Amino acid sequence: MTGSPTRYPQREAPEPLEGPVVGTIVGGTIIWFVLFLVQLPFYGWFSDHGHTWWIWTCLAGAGLGLIGIWYVRGRDAALKRAAAEGTSGT
Repeated sequence: MTGSPTRYPQREAPEPLEGPVVGTIVGGTIIWFVLFLVQLPFYGWFSDHGHTWWIWTCLAGAGLGLIGIWYVRGRDAALKRAAAEGTSGT
C-alpha cells in the first residue's frame, strides 16, 4: 500500500435548496421562546432536579434565533438586490 487516499469519482455538487428561509428562522425562534415561557413557571422543579439548563437553552435558542433573523433578512435582501441588478442591467 502506498499510503495514498482512495480516490472516489468526483461529482458535481447539487444546487442548494432555497425555501422560505426567513419564515423558517422566525418560526423556530418563536418555538424556542414559547418553550422558554412554558417552562418558566416550573423553574423550581427544574432547579430541584438539576435541569435548569433546559430553560436557559430555550432562552439561548430564542436569542440566537433573533441573530439568525437579522442575518437571513439581510441575506434575502442582498439576493433580491443582486437579482434586480442582474435583470435590469441587460
